[in-house]
Amino acid sequence: MLRMHLANSGSRDATVIATSSQLQPGPTPGKEGQPVTFCRYVTAGEGKLHEDLAQVLGDDYTQALVDGDPEIDFDAVGRFIEGTQSILIGSAGEPLYCAPQVWEITYGPDGSETDRRAPVDVAPTVNDAIPVKWTGRKMSKMEMVHRVAVRRTLQLQHVDGVTYDFLFGMAKELADDGSVVLLGSGEDGKGPLVLQFNGVSYRGFLEGRVDGERYLLLLHPSNMELKRPQSSSSAGGEE
Repeated sequence: MLRMHLANSGSRDATVIATSSQLQPGPTPGKEGQPVTFCRYVTAGEGKLHEDLAQVLGDDYTQALVDGDPEIDFDAVGRFIEGTQSILIGSAGEPLYCAPQVWEITYGPDGSETDRRAPVDVAPTVNDAIPVKWTGRKMSKMEMVHRVAVRRTLQLQHVDGVTYDFLFGMAKELADDGSVVLLGSGEDGKGPLVLQFNGVSYRGFLEGRVDGERYLLLLHPSNMELKRPQSSSSAGGEE
């Protein structure tokens, strides 16, 4: 749950809460009316991979597999794994005993590296000090889904009767207009939305729906713009 200081189109502001919207439950996997469970189990023992077998039996060990089972560790294979622990490994597969230095790398549209730097701490912009503002930039819902990729959806909820009227009015304004509005952070309302410390910078699109006295106010953060790829002829020119 996230506390959000939000201002409407009339520059009236209030603090509300934002929660991740609940997804509809999907189908339950099963067979013949019985549910299916997924488990992890050991598929190979230590020293039983291809590189290990090649060192002992040679590169062509096909006949050895037919005559016996040198690739199977009967004491380990098939055992269920109840818990795992993540470790850092190097490029050669060896475990690392201290954390490596982390770099932030920026890539251009063609996949080439454009910038490399040490990570910089980013403070959240959704806080109690400065409200998130309406930018006045609106677009239809259809235009939004064709222009950006929505990574997640947050539902804004009231905490009392006053914030109910506040959010209901915003939802009704957007629903009557049939559009979404772009939200911005900072004093001028032009900054990105950073929901948590060192979080991703998003553009936020606010959508409203109304059914009688009920409302639904959804915030769609997005950090990816959809663009039609250029054809080879237009990108490189005709020969």
